[in-house]
Amino acid sequence: MSARSSRALAVLALCGSASLGGAGCESQAPPAAPPPAPPTPVEEAPPPQTRPWYAAGKKAAVSTGRREATNAALEVMRKGGNAADGAAAALLALSVADHARFPFGGEVSILVYSARDGSVEAIAGQGAAPLLATRERFAKKGLPTVGAQAATVPAAPDAIVTLLERHGTTTLKEAAAPTHELLKKNDQPWHWRLAKTLRKMTDAEKKADGARSEGLLRAREEFYRGSVAREIDEWSRKGGALLRFVDLAAHTTRIEAPASLAYRGHRLVKAGAGTQGPVLLAALGTLEHFGLHGLGPHNPRAVHVGVESLKLAFADRDAYLGDPSHVDVPLEALIYPYYLSLRSKTIDLGKAAPVGRTGDPVNKKPLLEPEPRWSPGALATALGSTTCVVADQQGNVVAATASGSAGVEAGETGVWLGTRLASFNLAAEHPNALAPGKRPRSPASPTLVFKDKQPIYALSVAGDDEQEQVTLQLLTDLIDFQMLPEEAIVAPRWATRPREGVGHSAAQAHVLRANPALIEAAGPALETMGHRLEAHEAPIGAPSLVVIDPRFKILVATGDPAAGQEAGAL
Repeated sequence: MSARSSRALAVLALCGSASLGGAGCESQAPPAAPPPAPPTPVEEAPPPQTRPWYAAGKKAAVSTGRREATNAALEVMRKGGNAADGAAAALLALSVADHARFPFGGEVSILVYSARDGSVEAIAGQGAAPLLATRERFAKKGLPTVGAQAATVPAAPDAIVTLLERHGTTTLKEAAAPTHELLKKNDQPWHWRLAKTLRKMTDAEKKADGARSEGLLRAREEFYRGSVAREIDEWSRKGGALLRFVDLAAHTTRIEAPASLAYRGHRLVKAGAGTQGPVLLAALGTLEHFGLHGLGPHNPRAVHVGVESLKLAFADRDAYLGDPSHVDVPLEALIYPYYLSLRSKTIDLGKAAPVGRTGDPVNKKPLLEPEPRWSPGALATALGSTTCVVADQQGNVVAATASGSAGVEAGETGVWLGTRLASFNLAAEHPNALAPGKRPRSPASPTLVFKDKQPIYALSVAGDDEQEQVTLQLLTDLIDFQMLPEEAIVAPRWATRPREGVGHSAAQAHVLRANPALIEAAGPALETMGHRLEAHEAPIGAPSLVVIDPRFKILVATGDPAAGQEAGAL
């Protein structure tokens, strides 16, 4: 953490806790000024500028994609729950309040730092393709992007239960209490049906005798091997969908070792090969060779090398990353510093590359010859995602990115299924090729950052391919350019579409979208380098950030107000 950030947080330490528009150290809270351009509201949410987007406290800090979810986490933590309990409550609430982007039947990628043993683990809440989902079935008409046949196994319920089981202290019923209150409002016709499904799970939990873990096991069994699974199976058979009871019964949430990389005195931690998390590590490992800290955040060269580093990292993503239980992913080689140094030498400081080139990490060659040519798959840009980052006073930290895009309700369960089958590729040799029982590579990829072995930043960004791009900009703003969190979260941003595919044409691929303030500062020089610029008034990505200052025991939560992110603290 920069000295400047530490000094700012130290001021908060003197006055206990503060939150924007609340009690405490109000005079020291940052001004609630959104970016200059009036933001575009996210879906049906209230105007972003009316929402609290910065909060600081000593007991808890939370930032999510919805006010209801932030409040749910704080409510559970106010009653004694830890960061895992708060995150579970927030994710359950998001599946209602932000259900279009993250339904209860969707997916979630979770990173958990346990202060008790100083470890980080990745909870891979990704659902597999049904056993009936074969490449042959979709060879002629292509992968479905909407509807019942686009659904993978719902993974979020088990991931949330797993988070509580391994790191929490509350029961599922306690974590779900704020969500039940949301469902009582009955704003949507499916709310009462989801309330019934949740009640089945918590009733099963209540029947358990003994340890809390036994109750959580029973709640899980009710969904995946009990009455809920049978209802989904019956609906699916009648409606021509592909999910079956056997798919649900076989589902497990995998606990995986995260991937990590050193960057300018920090350790960055991401989810592994089943997600696009390694993209950020590879891009920053490449970017470090250009001395970014000597430039400014809107310096054309800083933008240029950032974009070019990401092009290389995304090219390697498409060539190598996929479900590690089905494909051999050379993860260590992909983020090995020597390989990334070779990759950095392929970047022309004066000219934008027309496309990102794939490398050969196993043989330590900067470019792979011949370049692989994949048939384009359906892109995750058609899907949605939302954010959740939580920290507590014991030092526990959770960063989660939830996704799925509500496609169709599974009968009378109130469980909307995600459409992640669209993220597969139909090319047989592709690492993310569709196969029965295989998990699609997920864009959902939260981030933890450590300094001197202590967590200092937890980040989550909604936006699919934008996730790693926006995270890279936030981290370079915080680490290289020493911005304060409240400055970095609202800074103008850019993003490129890394490849051609469903959702955009070849002409749109690699167009550099940027907020107007950034184009004004760096646009002419970037165009001279060959970047095709496109002004983008709306927010690029939707980031949530929690900052932990271990020295002053202060927790700060913030989220981009233009994107409707919500912060709160205790």
